[in-house]
Amino acid sequence: MSKAPKKTQAPKDVPTTGHSWDGIQEYDNPMPRWWLWTFYATIVWGIIYTILYPAWPLVTRATPGLLGASTRGEVAQEIARWEDANAAIRQQLVDTELTAIADNEDLNRFAVSNGAAVFRTWCAQCHGSGAAGAKGYPNLLDDAWLWGGDIESIHYTISHGIRNEQDDDARYSEMPKFGEILEEEEIEQVVEHVLAISGQEHDAELAAAGATVFEDNCSACHGSEGMGDREQGAPNLTDAVWLYGGDRDTLIETVTYSRYGVMPPWTGRLSEADIRAVSVYVHQLGGGE
Repeated sequence: MSKAPKKTQAPKDVPTTGHSWDGIQEYDNPMPRWWLWTFYATIVWGIIYTILYPAWPLVTRATPGLLGASTRGEVAQEIARWEDANAAIRQQLVDTELTAIADNEDLNRFAVSNGAAVFRTWCAQCHGSGAAGAKGYPNLLDDAWLWGGDIESIHYTISHGIRNEQDDDARYSEMPKFGEILEEEEIEQVVEHVLAISGQEHDAELAAAGATVFEDNCSACHGSEGMGDREQGAPNLTDAVWLYGGDRDTLIETVTYSRYGVMPPWTGRLSEADIRAVSVYVHQLGGGE
């Protein structure tokens, strides 16, 4: 037995919206009942949600909702839970001599793990996720340390920063703008001398004259041989490690205008445990002394 054909509404029986485009009319077909009730349910659900949960942003906060739910509060509680769980070993990290942390396997493992998290959060923006640095930001993987790469020196540098105005104990060094002191010819000569002592191609005649310029103006910080002075934060000019670049044009720019990189102090921003942890992490990367 065949089924009776489904009765459909003839187009002529469907009202139109009254719109017409080039003789084409728009039918006013009603929405399916299930769709309408679903739509109404979403409106009711939305109203209930905005009453019970944080929803509408205001000037300084959002509507809190009657249930007082807060995902930010949940995260804070979770952080507090982990801090409580690690409180004992973090205190041990603070109480242990910096040079003795590596001797305690469990403590050292915790310090490296925690320090890696601190580094990725606060230090990677400048030094890179792998700590290899970038132009103007030191590579922490090599052995070229302006103020020393032992664990205590690293801890001091992180704690107080470099050339900042927030910490009176910050590391400090400042290279003069020799463009205001030397003639352009003298700058070219001393740059050729630096190229010579760093083993790069150079003009021998200019380099010879530059040796005198270097001795008179640069040796007080970099030493007569150009090997630098850690106590003053003066870099070694005889190796292949350059913070801003060691090519001729970059050296001319550096000598003429100077460089003045700044690192903020992390005391007050990070806890002593976090500073110690990131010090341990940086020290064990490979360049620590």
